[in-house]
Amino acid sequence: MAARKDIDGSASVPAFYGKELRWKRERAGLTLEQAVEGSFYGVSYLSEIERGNRNMPADLAAHIDRVLGTDGYFGRNCGDVRRSRRNGHADYFVEIVGMEGRARDVVEWCPQLVPGPLQLKEYIRAIIHANHPFDSEESVEAKVTARRDRAWVFEDAAGPASWVVMHESILRQPLVEPGLMAEQLAHVADVARRRRFIPQILPCDAGAHPFMMGTTWLMQFPDAPPVMYTEGMYSGQVIDDQEVVAQYQGAYERLRAAALPPKDSLKMIEDAAEGFRNVKPVL
Repeated sequence: MAARKDIDGSASVPAFYGKELRWKRERAGLTLEQAVEGSFYGVSYLSEIERGNRNMPADLAAHIDRVLGTDGYFGRNCGDVRRSRRNGHADYFVEIVGMEGRARDVVEWCPQLVPGPLQLKEYIRAIIHANHPFDSEESVEAKVTARRDRAWVFEDAAGPASWVVMHESILRQPLVEPGLMAEQLAHVADVARRRRFIPQILPCDAGAHPFMMGTTWLMQFPDAPPVMYTEGMYSGQVIDDQEVVAQYQGAYERLRAAALPPKDSLKMIEDAAEGFRNVKPVL
């Protein structure tokens, strides 16, 4: 279990909520173990909520209100706390944004898209228009800004150590016109050359391999157990069952073994960028 630390309730709405939860739990004389007993959640999960790092699910909020006798306080407010995190992100993703800020190591599998923090504005817009064709321009711009705000994950020297496996099809199937695709891939290569993350490309002819599914992240933290996150088009799921997380970690090692070495992968990204740069415009 993570070591206890003080909570700054002024830092954010989730931190205020978590600090209040800890205060009421301790006033009731309950340990974390006693507070979650009879729920479907573990001690580490509740601890993370108290520190403002994870969202409070509605069913757990109802359980806590019963155990602490808080007259529905946590149930009434858990939705507001979740919405306070959004800032252009989908509801299911806001928890991950908070986790990124605390992660020590991040490994990611990208089967179809350049990783979010590496995406440039036009690439992001193309994805949003495809998945949310009826969004207003204001909504689109908010989502573009939110995603670009995460660029620090790979570009900041203080960001987590990152290792990304991408499928070769990302380099071969442009989502934007060739000039913009060249710019996007050149950006990925530039960040990789600055040793901000380690890329590997899984070739199209790699055959059967682990993770023949949606985007997957594995995150390690200095003060909490690791978690895994998997995402589909309109949903995402955090998995913190440590036996399951360990299975995914083993599968990711096998995936990296099937991918090209980092040096060869970087050259493939650079060559793909150059190829799009040399595409002649259609007259």
